Amino acid sequence: MARARKPKQEPVRIRLKKNDLVEVTTGKEQGKTGKVLKVYREKNQVLVEKINMIKRHTRPSPTTGQGGIVEKEAPLYVSKVKLVCPKCATATRFSLTRTGEGKKARVCLKCKEMIDG
Repeated sequence: MARARKPKQEPVRIRLKKNDLVEVTTGKEQGKTGKVLKVYREKNQVLVEKINMIKRHTRPSPTTGQGGIVEKEAPLYVSKVKLVCPKCATATRFSLTRTGEGKKARVCLKCKEMIDG
């Protein structure tokens, strides 16, 4: 009998960038903060440093002979993390605005300060 496939997820606009400081809002890692290592826009996921660690069993390679159990980060859904504002140091929502030069900048909705730009 054939297994039913999951419907493909529509990518959402992810406004997080590499090296952003984020806080996990739900799940077993709730309350932990870390730096974004990679953003998977097509999967709606982010890879956060030292968060959501998993163990992978790797086969020894013929050249180096290295193998064993490797711990590495697994991606989290972007809806489970919030950006930490560098000014007010809290996990917050943010909006996009245009600066005087016409560039887009993110603005903290709590302290109204620019996050970047």
